[in-house]
Amino acid sequence: MSALAAHLRELIAQEGPLTLERFMALALGHPSMGYYMTRDPLGLEGDFTTSPEISQMFGELIGLWAAEIWVAMGAPQPLRLVELGPGRGTLMQDALRAASVVPAFAGAIDVHLVETSPALRQVQKAILARSGAPLSWHGGLETIPPGPAIVIANEFFDALPVRHYVKSEGAWRERLVGLDNHGRFIFGLSRTAEPSIRAEAPEGAVIEICPAGQQIMNALAGRLATQGGAALIIDYGYTQTALGETLQALKGHRFVDPLAEPGEADLTAHVDFAALARAARAAGAIVHGPITQGVLLTGLGIFDRARALSRRANPAQTAQISAALKRLASSQARIEVEGGEVDGMGSLFKAICVTAPGLAPPPGFETASP
Repeated sequence: MSALAAHLRELIAQEGPLTLERFMALALGHPSMGYYMTRDPLGLEGDFTTSPEISQMFGELIGLWAAEIWVAMGAPQPLRLVELGPGRGTLMQDALRAASVVPAFAGAIDVHLVETSPALRQVQKAILARSGAPLSWHGGLETIPPGPAIVIANEFFDALPVRHYVKSEGAWRERLVGLDNHGRFIFGLSRTAEPSIRAEAPEGAVIEICPAGQQIMNALAGRLATQGGAALIIDYGYTQTALGETLQALKGHRFVDPLAEPGEADLTAHVDFAALARAARAAGAIVHGPITQGVLLTGLGIFDRARALSRRANPAQTAQISAALKRLASSQARIEVEGGEVDGMGSLFKAICVTAPGLAPPPGFETASP
C-alpha cells in the first residue's frame, strides 16, 4: 500500500467518504505524496506522452502563433508569455526558439510558468536554462504580474479534478469514494440529493463537471478582457456539454482502475470545451472555436514545416517526422506506430482561443465563428 493510499484510507475512516473531486485532487496534487508532486510522468519511461514530446513542430508552431498574436495586439511591451502546466518545458523551449525569428517579440516577453510540481519545476529549469528569456514560476495565475498576456495551456484542463452526479432514485446524487469491507476504494453515492441540478435524464445517467476548470477559465478570461491578450487551450475533450463520464487513469501508457493506486497513476477527464467557453464569455472575453487540433495545426502550417525538416533529414529522421505529423494532425482515430497503435490526436484533441474584445480572429481560427 502506498503512503498516499494509506492517508486517504485514514481520511475516509475519520471523515467518511470523499467526493470524487477531493479524491482526485489529493491523488494528483497532495503536497508531498501526489502523483504530479513526486515524478516526471512524461515520455516512454513515464505514463503518457504529450504533443510537444512527439515533435518539435508542435511547440514551434505555437511560438510563431504567439508572435503573430503579439503583432496583432499592437506589439505591447512588456508581454507576459504564460504557460499553464508546462510539463517538462519542451513546448516553451521549442516555442521560444521558433519565435526568436521575430527579434522584437523575443525582446518584449517575460516568461511565466504556472507549475505546482516541484519535480517538474526542476526539469523545466534545466531545459529552459539556456533560453535567454526572463523566467518566473508561479503556483497560480493570481501571482503573474499585470499587463497584456499570451497564455498557452496544452493538456492542462484535463488534469483538474471533476465532480460526478448520478441520477439515482429520481434525484441527482454526488458520486463519493469510500471503502469496502476489505479496505479497497469503491464508488458510492451521497444519500443527500443535489437540489441545484434539475436536468432531465434516465436513471443511472451521469453528469460530469469541472468546477476548478471553469473558475480558472473565468479568471483568465477576465484578465484578458480587461488587460489584453489571448489564450490558446488545447486538450482532448468534447465540443458540446453532454451526459456521461470520462474519468480515466493511465499508468505505463495503459489504462488502469482510477481507484486502484491513488498517487501512482495519472487521473484525467475529457475537457468540456462548451463549459470553458461559457465561463470565458461570462467574463467578457471572445471565444474562437472549438476546432480540432488537426485543423489548427494545418492552418498554422505543420505540413510545410514537416517538409522543411524532411529536406534536411536522413531517411530514419524523415520517417519519424512523417509519423509525428500523422499522429498530431491526422483525423484518424488510431495511428499505427512502431510497436503497435496509438490514439490519433488530430480529431481527439480540440482547441479554443480566448481573446480580448476587438482582437482579430487569431491564426488558425480564421474560419471558426466566435
